[in-house]
Amino acid sequence: MPQPHRATTARHADGAIVACHNRAMRLDDRFDELVASLGGFYRTWYVFVGLEVGLFDALRDAGGPGLTAGELAAKCGLEPSLTARWVWGADAHGLVETSGGRIRVPADVAAILLDPSRPEFLGGQFQFAAVGSLDYDALPAIFRTGRPNRSRPDRYRIAIERLTIQDVAVFFTEVLGAFPQLVADLRPGARALDVHCGGGRWLIAMARRFPGLELAGIEFEPDSVARARDNVAEAGLADRITVEQGSMISVGHASEADLVYFQYALHQLPDPVATLRSAWSAVRPGGWLVSLDWYLPTDPEELRSPHGELIAGFQLDEAVQGTRLVTASEALGWFSSAELPVPELVDLPSGASAIVLHRR
Repeated sequence: MPQPHRATTARHADGAIVACHNRAMRLDDRFDELVASLGGFYRTWYVFVGLEVGLFDALRDAGGPGLTAGELAAKCGLEPSLTARWVWGADAHGLVETSGGRIRVPADVAAILLDPSRPEFLGGQFQFAAVGSLDYDALPAIFRTGRPNRSRPDRYRIAIERLTIQDVAVFFTEVLGAFPQLVADLRPGARALDVHCGGGRWLIAMARRFPGLELAGIEFEPDSVARARDNVAEAGLADRITVEQGSMISVGHASEADLVYFQYALHQLPDPVATLRSAWSAVRPGGWLVSLDWYLPTDPEELRSPHGELIAGFQLDEAVQGTRLVTASEALGWFSSAELPVPELVDLPSGASAIVLHRR
């Protein structure tokens, strides 16, 4: 999901630092800004192709010596002339470096695009942006009629799973870091539930991090259930992780869970209040309920930032399927409407937020 909100600035000839979203921006500066946005659209597709067909992986594995375009095409099983054109475009967008006919991927680009264990990981976001936008042809009709397309194709849910790999890293590095007692409570024999678990990536990461933990995923989309079960089996964790075809409202597992987890999920559900009420009944005494999400900024200046731009992009995608991102206050209102105890809201360094409730 979106990265930390950093101030976007530009230095003008007089040395003054001014916000790029300054309403009084000169025409030339505004033109340059919008051209950069258009270039960013094409950069997304260069990144997407490079990730999907393994070009970045091959260049990273080659290390300092790099590869020629022909070697790169051969390693990835690609058509040589098109691979050479990709190299040219990726170089233009600063994604690779070419020197003496050899191509390398800079270490920082490789880290951000290829390492899902880092909170800075953006590879999944680029893949999601490209795949999700394939459905945007429906947007004009949706805006005119207000009737969304609630049935997204399987490829969309696969892209969501790639996107939320970053959220798994945020959970481990930021949420668990903020709640050491939660870590202590995930002792051998404890049980965790992932509601709307998608492809099961969080479940697999948790099983590896906490070897004595028992886990269950609850999912509603049949293709995601099948994919999660396949991923769990491939990871060799089917003895500790079960994946259930569940209800969007009833979590079940009354008083069984030491942790019930929602990852970028509550706002996607048709009745988050009913789901929260059911999820809380699954938490045993001493257990936890955690919701990790990315909320709409309420400060206009925060909206006019790189973080705000990404959030606005995701809001556009939500419009396709008739869901929407919410503010943190709206999410807290769901907890109140479900008549749950008052939770703790924690704003995380990545820009995400966690709503945490401990049944003491």
